[in-house]
Amino acid sequence: MTTRRDFIRNSAGAMAGIAFVGCDLLAARDAQAQAGGTVRRREVVVSGRRVKTVDVHAHCAVPEAMALMGRKAEPQSLVMGQDRIRAMDEQGIDVEALSINPYWYKAERDLARQLIKVQNEKLAELCASQPDRFIAFASVALQHPDLAAQQLEEGVRKLGLRGAAIGGSVNGEELSDPKFQPFWAKAEQLGALVFIHPQAAGVAAEIPRRLKGNGGLENVIGNPLETTIALSHLIFEGTLDRFPGLKICAAHGGGYLPSYAARSDAGCVTFPDRCPKPLKKRPSEYLRQLYYDSIVFTPEALRHLAAEVGSGQIVMGTDYPFPWTKTAVDHILDTPGLSDSERAAILGGTASRLLRIKA
Repeated sequence: MTTRRDFIRNSAGAMAGIAFVGCDLLAARDAQAQAGGTVRRREVVVSGRRVKTVDVHAHCAVPEAMALMGRKAEPQSLVMGQDRIRAMDEQGIDVEALSINPYWYKAERDLARQLIKVQNEKLAELCASQPDRFIAFASVALQHPDLAAQQLEEGVRKLGLRGAAIGGSVNGEELSDPKFQPFWAKAEQLGALVFIHPQAAGVAAEIPRRLKGNGGLENVIGNPLETTIALSHLIFEGTLDRFPGLKICAAHGGGYLPSYAARSDAGCVTFPDRCPKPLKKRPSEYLRQLYYDSIVFTPEALRHLAAEVGSGQIVMGTDYPFPWTKTAVDHILDTPGLSDSERAAILGGTASRLLRIKA
């Protein structure tokens, strides 16, 4: 097997022209100056000490891979370019953990294999070109669980990717389905972080009529709902008991589950016949072995999330380039009730440990 060092050395010569980047990230600072002045990189300080900030929820796209399924990147800001580093510097983001929302779950095995190979190699090339600014989650074809396990291992061991990004369901099937156990077993074996990001279609396909109309409910309500459902199944179907070493990070603060987990406990007491599989602990206790990004929008919501799951389980997320927030750092700094050590951990300390980022 080709080693990561061999891969990086062999691909270095091709970096300047890969279509994924679209422009040379290494020259981003010069381009910023030409565009209207150098952007000073914001350095985040907590209690007088500089802290490394890590964004675990940052999206991108690989046009070459998307073309294999006749798709194009939308919005164009998903294609990495000089604006990405400029935005990171402005917002005080030192490192982005890049991920790609699955659009390939209906692809046949051979196409899925080809697409993921292209995508993961391009991600690795980009990270190799800017190792102090970018890391990435591997893409996996979870509709073919044995293949997904192979792709995760290759992504981590060969390409230096730091885990896997998956959807909240796979073609209507729950992540807790026994068919996905080969993937979960491999993730646990590798100690790789699995980032679960919902797909609006996952819920919209089940309740399409009620998510129509104004308000963008397919996204605003549907995305957190899909995460809530996915995590609940992983708990109640025993996946987290079967693989206790799993490291899972849920997007958007874990959906609605952390805010109403006590009802899951009460449900098993009130209707014990509906919780037939004996769990090793109360449903709400599993929340403290999962991780969550900080995209919950208000200081009170972040304070509440920390109270429910523990501040050590929260990592910073922005959802960039989608314009949900440009103040993720200040959101954490301004949340009441957190100690300085807790703020530093949420800003980047916990993510650095999970994703093997040097301090």
